[in-house]
Amino acid sequence: MTITGISSMATRLVLAELAATYTRQTGQAVAIESVGGVDAAKRVQAGEAFDMVLLAADAIDKLIASGHAMAGSRVDLVQSPVALAVRAGAPQPDVASESAVRQAVLAARSISFSTGPSGVYLTKLFERWGIAQAIAPRLVQAPPGVPVGTLVARGDVELGFQQLSELMNLDGITVLGTLPAEIACITTFSGAVCTTTSQAQAVRALLAFMASSETADAKRRHGMQPA
Repeated sequence: MTITGISSMATRLVLAELAATYTRQTGQAVAIESVGGVDAAKRVQAGEAFDMVLLAADAIDKLIASGHAMAGSRVDLVQSPVALAVRAGAPQPDVASESAVRQAVLAARSISFSTGPSGVYLTKLFERWGIAQAIAPRLVQAPPGVPVGTLVARGDVELGFQQLSELMNLDGITVLGTLPAEIACITTFSGAVCTTTSQAQAVRALLAFMASSETADAKRRHGMQPA
Protein backbone atom coordinates (compact mmCIF):
# COMPACT_ATOMS: atom_id res chain seq x y z
CA MET A 1 0.00 0.00 0.00
CA THR A 2 1.51 3.29 -1.13
CA ILE A 3 2.27 5.94 1.49
CA THR A 4 0.88 9.24 0.20
CA GLY A 5 2.05 12.66 1.26
CA ILE A 6 1.78 16.33 0.43
CA SER A 7 4.58 18.86 0.79
CA SER A 8 5.56 22.40 -0.09
CA MET A 9 7.72 23.09 -3.13
CA ALA A 10 10.80 23.94 -1.05
CA THR A 11 11.42 20.30 -0.17
CA ARG A 12 10.15 18.72 -3.40
CA LEU A 13 13.48 17.50 -4.79
CA VAL A 14 15.04 16.28 -1.57
CA LEU A 15 11.87 14.43 -0.56
CA ALA A 16 11.68 12.80 -3.99
CA GLU A 17 15.24 11.54 -3.57
CA LEU A 18 14.68 10.31 -0.02
CA ALA A 19 11.43 8.59 -0.98
CA ALA A 20 13.12 6.83 -3.90
CA THR A 21 15.95 5.65 -1.63
CA TYR A 22 13.47 4.35 0.94
CA THR A 23 11.52 2.47 -1.72
CA ARG A 24 14.72 0.83 -2.99
CA GLN A 25 15.71 -0.21 0.52
CA THR A 26 12.35 -1.41 1.80
CA GLY A 27 10.03 -1.96 -1.17
CA GLN A 28 7.55 0.51 0.35
CA ALA A 29 6.04 2.71 -2.36
CA VAL A 30 5.87 6.42 -1.55
CA ALA A 31 4.05 9.16 -3.51
CA ILE A 32 4.51 12.77 -2.43
CA GLU A 33 2.66 15.62 -4.15
CA SER A 34 4.42 18.99 -3.93
CA VAL A 35 2.43 22.22 -4.20
CA GLY A 36 2.54 25.68 -2.68
CA GLY A 37 2.82 25.34 1.09
CA VAL A 38 -0.28 27.46 1.74
CA ASP A 39 -2.31 25.25 -0.60
CA ALA A 40 -0.90 22.07 0.93
CA ALA A 41 -2.01 23.11 4.41
CA LYS A 42 -5.46 24.10 3.14
CA ARG A 43 -5.95 20.71 1.47
CA VAL A 44 -5.05 18.85 4.64
CA GLN A 45 -7.34 21.13 6.66
CA ALA A 46 -10.14 20.45 4.18
CA GLY A 47 -9.92 16.77 5.02
CA GLU A 48 -8.23 15.52 1.86
CA ALA A 49 -6.82 12.09 2.66
CA PHE A 50 -3.03 11.84 2.95
CA ASP A 51 -0.87 9.60 5.09
CA MET A 52 1.65 12.33 5.88
CA VAL A 53 2.18 16.07 5.49
CA LEU A 54 5.55 17.80 5.13
CA LEU A 55 5.65 21.56 5.66
CA ALA A 56 7.33 24.31 7.65
CA ALA A 57 7.37 23.38 11.34
CA ASP A 58 4.93 26.11 12.37
CA ALA A 59 2.44 24.96 9.73
CA ILE A 60 2.77 21.38 10.99
CA ASP A 61 2.11 22.57 14.54
CA LYS A 62 -1.09 24.29 13.39
CA LEU A 63 -2.28 21.10 11.68
CA ILE A 64 -1.60 19.14 14.87
CA ALA A 65 -3.46 21.76 16.94
CA SER A 66 -6.45 21.60 14.60
CA GLY A 67 -6.56 17.80 14.74
CA HIS A 68 -5.50 17.17 11.13
CA ALA A 69 -2.13 15.67 12.06
CA MET A 70 -1.43 13.35 14.97
CA ALA A 71 -0.21 14.82 18.24
CA GLY A 72 3.39 13.89 18.96
CA SER A 73 4.09 12.84 15.37
CA ARG A 74 6.07 15.88 14.20
CA VAL A 75 9.56 14.98 12.99
CA ASP A 76 11.96 17.79 12.02
CA LEU A 77 13.72 16.93 8.76
CA VAL A 78 15.74 19.84 7.32
CA GLN A 79 16.79 23.42 7.93
CA SER A 80 16.52 25.52 4.80
CA PRO A 81 18.13 28.96 4.29
CA VAL A 82 16.74 31.78 2.14
CA ALA A 83 18.92 32.99 -0.74
CA LEU A 84 18.88 35.80 -3.30
CA ALA A 85 19.09 35.57 -7.09
CA VAL A 86 19.30 37.76 -10.17
CA ARG A 87 18.88 36.93 -13.83
CA ALA A 88 21.89 35.21 -15.39
CA GLY A 89 24.20 37.84 -16.87
CA ALA A 90 22.69 40.69 -14.87
CA PRO A 91 24.83 42.84 -12.56
CA GLN A 92 25.36 41.12 -9.21
CA PRO A 93 24.81 43.41 -6.22
CA ASP A 94 26.76 42.97 -3.00
CA VAL A 95 24.69 40.96 -0.51
CA ALA A 96 27.41 40.18 2.05
CA SER A 97 25.92 42.25 4.89
CA GLU A 98 22.56 43.45 6.15
CA SER A 99 23.21 47.00 4.92
CA ALA A 100 24.29 45.68 1.51
CA VAL A 101 21.10 43.62 1.12
CA ARG A 102 18.99 46.61 2.17
CA GLN A 103 20.74 48.74 -0.44
CA ALA A 104 20.26 46.05 -3.10
CA VAL A 105 16.53 45.92 -2.33
CA LEU A 106 16.22 49.71 -2.50
CA ALA A 107 18.10 49.78 -5.82
CA ALA A 108 16.16 46.96 -7.50
CA ARG A 109 13.48 47.90 -9.99
CA SER A 110 11.39 44.93 -8.81
CA ILE A 111 11.64 42.41 -5.98
CA SER A 112 9.94 39.04 -5.67
CA PHE A 113 9.35 36.59 -2.84
CA SER A 114 7.07 33.65 -2.20
CA THR A 115 3.87 33.08 -0.24
CA GLY A 116 5.77 30.71 2.06
CA PRO A 117 7.69 31.28 5.30
CA SER A 118 10.40 33.30 3.55
CA GLY A 119 7.84 35.74 2.20
CA VAL A 120 6.37 36.29 5.66
CA TYR A 121 9.87 36.86 7.05
CA LEU A 122 10.86 39.32 4.32
CA THR A 123 7.68 41.35 4.71
CA LYS A 124 8.54 41.85 8.39
CA LEU A 125 12.18 42.58 7.54
CA PHE A 126 11.24 45.33 5.07
CA GLU A 127 8.95 46.84 7.72
CA ARG A 128 11.74 46.72 10.30
CA TRP A 129 14.06 48.45 7.84
CA GLY A 130 11.45 51.18 7.36
CA ILE A 131 11.30 50.71 3.57
CA ALA A 132 8.06 48.71 3.20
CA GLN A 133 6.01 51.62 1.87
CA ALA A 134 8.75 52.86 -0.44
CA ILE A 135 9.20 49.51 -2.17
CA ALA A 136 5.57 48.33 -2.06
CA PRO A 137 4.88 49.24 -5.75
CA ARG A 138 7.91 47.16 -6.77
CA LEU A 139 7.07 44.00 -4.83
CA VAL A 140 5.87 40.96 -6.78
CA GLN A 141 4.65 37.99 -4.77
CA ALA A 142 4.99 34.78 -6.76
CA PRO A 143 1.72 32.80 -6.89
CA PRO A 144 1.66 29.61 -4.75
CA GLY A 145 3.66 26.86 -6.42
CA VAL A 146 5.40 29.23 -8.87
CA PRO A 147 9.16 29.43 -8.19
CA VAL A 148 10.42 32.97 -7.67
CA GLY A 149 13.43 31.97 -9.78
CA THR A 150 11.29 31.50 -12.88
CA LEU A 151 10.12 35.14 -12.60
CA VAL A 152 13.75 36.21 -12.25
CA ALA A 153 14.87 34.06 -15.20
CA ARG A 154 12.17 35.56 -17.44
CA GLY A 155 13.20 39.07 -16.47
CA ASP A 156 9.84 39.76 -14.84
CA VAL A 157 11.63 40.75 -11.63
CA GLU A 158 15.16 41.95 -10.96
CA LEU A 159 15.84 40.52 -7.50
CA GLY A 160 14.35 37.35 -6.10
CA PHE A 161 14.28 35.84 -2.60
CA GLN A 162 13.40 32.20 -1.94
CA GLN A 163 14.64 29.03 -0.28
CA LEU A 164 18.09 28.14 -1.64
CA SER A 165 16.75 24.66 -2.47
CA GLU A 166 14.24 26.20 -4.88
CA LEU A 167 16.74 28.53 -6.58
CA MET A 168 19.89 26.43 -6.91
CA ASN A 169 18.75 24.13 -9.72
CA LEU A 170 16.99 26.67 -11.92
CA ASP A 171 18.41 27.72 -15.28
CA GLY A 172 18.64 31.37 -16.26
CA ILE A 173 19.49 32.82 -12.85
CA THR A 174 22.56 33.50 -10.74
CA VAL A 175 22.27 32.73 -7.02
CA LEU A 176 24.05 35.52 -5.14
CA GLY A 177 24.19 33.56 -1.89
CA THR A 178 22.14 33.07 1.25
CA LEU A 179 21.07 35.97 3.42
CA PRO A 180 23.99 37.13 5.62
CA ALA A 181 24.12 35.89 9.21
CA GLU A 182 22.63 38.99 10.83
CA ILE A 183 19.39 38.63 8.85
CA ALA A 184 19.52 34.92 8.00
CA CYS A 185 16.15 33.23 7.57
CA ILE A 186 16.36 29.52 8.32
CA THR A 187 13.12 27.54 8.04
CA THR A 188 12.75 24.12 9.66
CA PHE A 189 10.68 21.77 7.52
CA SER A 190 9.02 18.88 9.30
CA GLY A 191 6.81 15.90 8.63
CA ALA A 192 3.83 14.57 10.56
CA VAL A 193 1.34 11.72 10.37
CA CYS A 194 -2.07 12.77 9.07
CA THR A 195 -5.12 11.73 11.08
CA THR A 196 -6.70 10.42 7.86
CA THR A 197 -4.09 7.64 7.52
CA SER A 198 -4.72 3.93 8.09
CA GLN A 199 -1.00 3.13 8.18
CA ALA A 200 0.45 5.36 10.88
CA GLN A 201 3.18 2.90 11.84
CA ALA A 202 4.50 2.74 8.28
CA VAL A 203 4.49 6.54 8.05
CA ARG A 204 6.41 6.85 11.32
CA ALA A 205 9.04 4.45 9.98
CA LEU A 206 9.40 6.50 6.80
CA LEU A 207 9.71 9.78 8.73
CA ALA A 208 12.31 8.21 11.01
CA PHE A 209 14.35 7.27 7.95
CA MET A 210 13.97 10.77 6.47
CA ALA A 211 15.31 12.25 9.74
CA SER A 212 18.18 9.77 10.07
CA SER A 213 21.88 10.55 9.65
CA GLU A 214 21.85 8.36 6.53
CA THR A 215 20.01 11.15 4.68
CA ALA A 216 22.35 14.02 5.64
CA ASP A 217 24.40 14.06 2.43
CA ALA A 218 21.28 14.19 0.24
CA LYS A 219 19.93 17.12 2.25
CA ARG A 220 23.18 19.06 1.84
CA ARG A 221 23.20 18.40 -1.91
CA HIS A 222 19.82 20.07 -2.09
CA GLY A 223 20.96 23.23 -0.27
CA MET A 224 19.71 22.27 3.17
CA GLN A 225 21.10 21.04 6.48
CA PRO A 226 19.81 18.14 8.58
CA ALA A 227 17.43 19.41 11.27
